[in-house]
Amino acid sequence: MTAGPFVIAEAGVNHNGSVDRALAMVDVAADAGADAVKFQTFTATAMIAAHAPKADYQVQATGSGQSQQEMIAALELSAGAHRLLKDRCAERGIEFLSTPFDHGSLVLLVDGLGMRTIKVPSGEVTNAPFLLEVGRRAERVILSTGMCTLDEVRAALKVLSFAFDESRGGAPDRATVASPLDAGDRARLAGRVTVLQCTTEYPAPVAEANLLAMVAMQEAFGLPVGYSDHTVGATAAVAAVALGATMIEKHFTLDRTLPGPDHAASLEPAELAAYVAAVRDARAALGSATKAPSASEAKNIPIARKSVVASRPIAAGEVLGPENMTTKRPATGRDPFDYFELLGTVAPRDFGTDDLL
Repeated sequence: MTAGPFVIAEAGVNHNGSVDRALAMVDVAADAGADAVKFQTFTATAMIAAHAPKADYQVQATGSGQSQQEMIAALELSAGAHRLLKDRCAERGIEFLSTPFDHGSLVLLVDGLGMRTIKVPSGEVTNAPFLLEVGRRAERVILSTGMCTLDEVRAALKVLSFAFDESRGGAPDRATVASPLDAGDRARLAGRVTVLQCTTEYPAPVAEANLLAMVAMQEAFGLPVGYSDHTVGATAAVAAVALGATMIEKHFTLDRTLPGPDHAASLEPAELAAYVAAVRDARAALGSATKAPSASEAKNIPIARKSVVASRPIAAGEVLGPENMTTKRPATGRDPFDYFELLGTVAPRDFGTDDLL
């Protein structure tokens, strides 16, 4: 059992449409010690309108010669490829995950591949019809919240809660979605939804990670929280763990120089392994809320602490005071807190310099 948080190695579309490269990415994620490797499942024409522009980071990475739809179409994986990836994950002992971006892809993942956990990407948080379908099909939901306000996250959770309620049919109305989470919502969401703080930029400036928003969402919704990390390095992820993140997600690639929209902001294999180790170490460093000596330091207590000793030779019957008492290592005699009780008492016998009193 690995120390938390749950780490998702985000392969995304960094396979560039190659099944062999995608399979190799499963191996890299498993070797790095991640708990899951996640891909992205979509049909470009169902996901993106022909006239949709590219994001700035996509233009910088892939140029402006293609439309966003054309760029994404080259990154699709077939249903057969998904089955191969799932099988490789089973062989390597790592969980297979993929993010659906359209209804057909959701059906493939849940009904075709038996996937029970669905990651909702930040761009779909306001896609109420899609959220309703996710909630009706998925056992567990990971909700990424890049670009969102707190009210938008709450509205998405209301839709998921509505979908989780098997007694309800149809779709939620505006008033339902706009209302605060009630006790019923919280009960339905508990144990089924994790909310991730995210900054939707590639790479994201670390100054815009806004990790305290993760804490705010945990306090507002009472749900487990985590961090989908688009920053450079591991600093933000380590800080997120210290703030209570139960899940961390990070993009990786086999080679950052490959063509494609996400490679430049992704970790290479050795960096991914170091990143996972840093996240695990951060969680281990938190320890518990009990303030007590650790197992490794207990043996050093007598070496580092002090006892009350004679600062010079003391004759029997001599009054003890600052002129003949002090504290020195090791802590094998009377505790220095007893010093004050000894003041003004009479030495019961002779003591030499440094003798324990």
